[in-house]
Amino acid sequence: MYFNIPFTRPEGWARAMHDGQAWQHAAWRYTSRLDVLPFGQFTQAQSVEFFARAENVERFIGMLTALKSSGRYRWILLDIPAGFSACVLRTFEIVDHVITVARPDTNCHVRLHQQPMALGSYLLVNGFQVSSRLQDDIWQMWLQSHKNLTPLVIHQDEAMAECAAAKQPLGEYQPQSLAAEEVMTLANWCLLNFAGDAT
Repeated sequence: MYFNIPFTRPEGWARAMHDGQAWQHAAWRYTSRLDVLPFGQFTQAQSVEFFARAENVERFIGMLTALKSSGRYRWILLDIPAGFSACVLRTFEIVDHVITVARPDTNCHVRLHQQPMALGSYLLVNGFQVSSRLQDDIWQMWLQSHKNLTPLVIHQDEAMAECAAAKQPLGEYQPQSLAAEEVMTLANWCLLNFAGDAT
């Protein structure tokens, strides 16, 4: 969405594996310092079938291992779906850190109690609305109950929606926005706490 990849383009690493092609050809170079590897387009049935096969999960893990060992990337960021599928659990085994992103609302509050976070995972509050008393109450509860809460929140900011519509990264499209400043602060916090790690 944020890297100017056409909405109608079906290519991605999972789509390539499904079609028997090399996943490397699905990568996009956005800038000289930023590569993007999309998932690819699947129907729901195809997605369920793909991840139900253990060999596909292991091929995905092999892909990540190859990227890490290449030494080409300082950071490899993965957008992992919520839940405890075999692919998610297997991915947790090889990543260096997990950040669980949650909105401070009733739905996320309940899910955090029904579906415990991965061991050692950090909790990042996203879409925080200063004017919402309910969100502030939930955030205060999380401050007391979650030891691994990141020391900053990402506030609700229209710039996020605008840069998605413009198909550009937040720091490129709206670098002076509140959300961009907070994401930069988050990146610096990660550099300090995750030094030497890749994923």
